[in-house]
Amino acid sequence: MTRIGIVVFDGFDLIDAGGPYEVFLTASRLRERDGHAGPFTVDLLSPDGADAVAYGGMTLTGLADARTAASYDVVVVPGTIDVAAALADTVLDAAITRLIGGAGLTTSVCTGAFFLARAGVLDGVAATTHWEDVDALRAAGVSGAVDGVRWADAGDVITSGGLTSGMHMALHVVARVEGEDLAARTARQLDMDWSPDPAR
Repeated sequence: MTRIGIVVFDGFDLIDAGGPYEVFLTASRLRERDGHAGPFTVDLLSPDGADAVAYGGMTLTGLADARTAASYDVVVVPGTIDVAAALADTVLDAAITRLIGGAGLTTSVCTGAFFLARAGVLDGVAATTHWEDVDALRAAGVSGAVDGVRWADAGDVITSGGLTSGMHMALHVVARVEGEDLAARTARQLDMDWSPDPAR
């Protein structure tokens, strides 16, 4: 069983968190349909266990508290429109630092890469973010920032491009953990045109 924790916080982009959430749940449902145990469990966590209001106003409730959560095999850090405000949130920063410090695999969607950059996990590795923000990621000290890919896999850290690229990245995680066949079946179930090639 692969335990996945997705961090949410005020101002996060809903699809950055909801897209991977749906991918992992769908992959588990397909395995269960085959008569096997679902390979993924997914928790949504906020920095202090309080509700989180996504960009646009949708509110998520019943969230786990990142301060007391156990370690996760995979952590997903979504992006936000107001990166500067999110990076200035010391409670959020501490929560993300704690979670990625105990994770086997750290991932980000869109501008979530800026949290990973500040934590130092993107030093010397290939990484990506939303195409509008790749130059800013380089300016933040990520010399390996690349564009033209949906995700960049650097082994124990995977970053993805903007918004729906997070779903493609999550399918890549499914392929890494459970095999490309399940990833392809999950993409088909989601009616997505997915390729194991991040440049397609």
